[in-house]
Amino acid sequence: MTFIHPVILSGGSGTRLWPLSRAALPKQLLPLTSERSLLQDTVSRLNDMPEMTAPLMVCNVEHRFMIAEQMRQIGTVPRAIVLEPVGRNTAPAIAVAALMLSRDDPDALMLVLPADHLIGDIAAFHAAIRTAAQAAKNGHLATFGIIAATPETGYGYIRKGAQLADSDGAYAVSAFVEKPDLATAQQYVDSGDYFWNSGMFLFGARNFLDELQALRPDILEASRAALDAARPDLDFVRLDPAAFEACPSDSVDYAVMEHTRRAAVVPTDIAWNDIGAWSALWEVADKDARGNAIRGDVMLENARNNLVRAETRMVALLGVSDLVVVETADAVLVADRNQVQDVKKLVDRLKAENRCEHLIHKQVYRPWGWYEGIDEGERFQVKRIMVKPGEKLSLQMHHHRAEHWIVVSGTASVTCGDEVLLLTENQSTYIPLGTTHRLENPGKVELHMIEVQSGTYLGEDDIVRFEDVYKRD
Repeated sequence: MTFIHPVILSGGSGTRLWPLSRAALPKQLLPLTSERSLLQDTVSRLNDMPEMTAPLMVCNVEHRFMIAEQMRQIGTVPRAIVLEPVGRNTAPAIAVAALMLSRDDPDALMLVLPADHLIGDIAAFHAAIRTAAQAAKNGHLATFGIIAATPETGYGYIRKGAQLADSDGAYAVSAFVEKPDLATAQQYVDSGDYFWNSGMFLFGARNFLDELQALRPDILEASRAALDAARPDLDFVRLDPAAFEACPSDSVDYAVMEHTRRAAVVPTDIAWNDIGAWSALWEVADKDARGNAIRGDVMLENARNNLVRAETRMVALLGVSDLVVVETADAVLVADRNQVQDVKKLVDRLKAENRCEHLIHKQVYRPWGWYEGIDEGERFQVKRIMVKPGEKLSLQMHHHRAEHWIVVSGTASVTCGDEVLLLTENQSTYIPLGTTHRLENPGKVELHMIEVQSGTYLGEDDIVRFEDVYKRD
């Protein structure tokens, strides 16, 4: 059996799905189309293929603990979780993965998958993978072309050439084509020679590196330097920041696939969608008799063809059509369903105005659990805190704030200066400003607490860490 090594790319930010998708919790980590996240679905849909090995994951350093936890939830132990200190697009990420795989197996085949795509026909997807694997074993760099049923202007296209003599079901790539206008896209669909560019690939690691060496040696050199100087960090591989930051940023299409003579395309119909905007999610979602796709506590009256998502409260729509309404604890989006590609413009404005709603939600995940802002005002802030069983926060101190902790449920072990306290439900304690302290859950159930902060400055950066089991700075 020829083994295939999945490489999962999870570095995207998904800004077009704001306000649900944010920098600290991007779309691939959200349950958008099922009860599992897109990342979990991406990994799980390979489970029934015996030729698949454990996935190698490449992700943003800030998402590492969430990704590790999501893999634990579905019973997957990754081959490695590689941490990018900065985003450098797909070519360097794939180069690092190819270098890692080729060091263990010069003939390794790698299946490169974005973490945030939807695939509805799993059997057809598996068949396409096996077709692409045959082409890859014959030295081709295979990509998956989605058979275009409609003239989409939001995708790039691949034009097929002659069928490959050595690989049934695969074709030479005649050209990669940028996103067309509607009339051109219709011509592409009518011809039957063009496919949507899925951004999924299957090729030999060594073959890819050979092409990268010929076409973009600067990317290969920087990627190799970042990997050679990488260091282990708990269960992660942390690429060298200086070397990786020096790497040119480029996509694998621009760097390799559009220029190599080895490119092959496997046409496939797998009910694929890259969930690139709220309109795409409406298209694939289950709908009621009036075309409404809803999730959460939603009430509709005389409403048609809307996408409504309520995260924290009831949302009601009356007499409206073709809207996207997404409610979160701190932001609500109301948009024409045909204009949601411009959501990114709102995110850009949030960035320009130095706001935080594009960065984090009210509930912020940490490796030990999460916290959620409840209320804030002048010189005070109130948070809910959940600590998972057996986990602990860092040993830390604050220069500008004191804290009151009240246990709602569970058991808390509290270090406050030289004293260690064990608190249970309805008990509380006080952490004076400038006092070294730590919170730990020694129990078997989740610890839930209320924290009341008071002081002259309440920002999250007022933390001096002395000891941290998660090795955060």
